[in-house]
Order: sequence, then structure tokens, then C-alpha cells
Amino acid sequence: MKKETRKIQSLLLANRGEIAIRIMNTARKMDIKTYAIKTSKEPNALYLSHADEIIDFSESLEEISEFLDIERIIEAAKQHKIDAIHPGYGYLAENPYFAQRCDDEKILFIGPSPDAIYKMGNKTIAKQLARKYKVPLLEGSTGNVSSVAEAIKIAREIGYPVILKAAAGGGGRGMRIVEKASQMEKMFRLASNEAQKAFNDPSVFIEKYV
Repeated sequence: MKKETRKIQSLLLANRGEIAIRIMNTARKMDIKTYAIKTSKEPNALYLSHADEIIDFSESLEEISEFLDIERIIEAAKQHKIDAIHPGYGYLAENPYFAQRCDDEKILFIGPSPDAIYKMGNKTIAKQLARKYKVPLLEGSTGNVSSVAEAIKIAREIGYPVILKAAAGGGGRGMRIVEKASQMEKMFRLASNEAQKAFNDPSVFIEKYV
């Protein structure tokens, strides 16, 4: 079944800085009205001058960053009857819940589907999909590693050094290189704890370190 298409008349940038400027300049060339979010930390930021309209979040009393406040962003889009939201990169760009909330409110999310974001955001699931379609991968676990003993067994099979990685995130967090079996217990604990703190998920997997 063919998906319904509609012309975007208005666009909210859920981001700041250079990326927001580039997107707004492109939108202007396409005759799309743009909205930018003004924050308390950058009330006179350059990117605001490139928007057609400014939505003022500068009086926020929340501890959460304005660009991470999903419900406030959605509500602002609804109040201004905005057709679409562009997340830019970082912030909410890789958040499947945000993409789903946009879908729920019939606001076009400029990016992948919630399901695609979730699957590609979880490295274990992404690797399983890659393996299914015969994409070459580094040697390692086929899923999450549940224990130190399992990690040592896999490392012995593929050879040291190996690297433990957080399944639910990236950015270098939840990663530890292991050069020998005697290091595994400590590194497994460190990687898992860091993954829990950073991504609220302690799951890790293991790969050959190259």
C-alpha cells in the first residue's frame, strides 16, 4: 500500500547551531516556514536569526535540556500547527520514542522510522540483522554476553585482544579493551556499569579488537 504524501508547509528545528542554520536555509529555498527553539543558555544565538518564527523555551525550570524535552517539543509543534520536526543530529535524532511520539501526533518526523532507529541503535540487534543479510562482520558474540565466563569463552575462541561494547549506545561509552583473560572480570564489570549509567541498559557484547 502506497504511503500518503503531503507537502510540508512548516518545520520545527529541534536542534541548534550550525546544523539548524543549514536545515533552515534549505527549508527556506523550498518555501517551508521554519521555527527555532530559543533557550536560556543561548538567548541570542546566531541560528535564531535564520528562523521565520522563534518558540521561546528560555523560561524553562526543568533540569532536562530544552532539546531533550520530548513532550514540550511535541506540545509546541501542536500549538503552532507545525507539519514536521527535524531533529538534526545528536539530541533526539536517535531516540525511537521521540520519532514514535511524532507519529502518534501526526507530526512528520524527518528521519528513519521508530523501528529502524531502535534496531540500528541497539548494536546487538543491528549485528543480527547484518548477519541475516550476510554483511561481513568482525568475529564476536552473536548476541549480548551475560557473564564473565561466557565472555572468556568467546574471547578464547576468537583470540585476544577483544573489546567489550555497550549494546544500547555509543560515543565511546561502555567500551573496554581486554588483552588477556585475567582482565576480563574487571573490564566486564566496568563496561557493564558504564553502559547502565549512560544508557540505562547494562548489556554488552564482545568483538575481536582490531
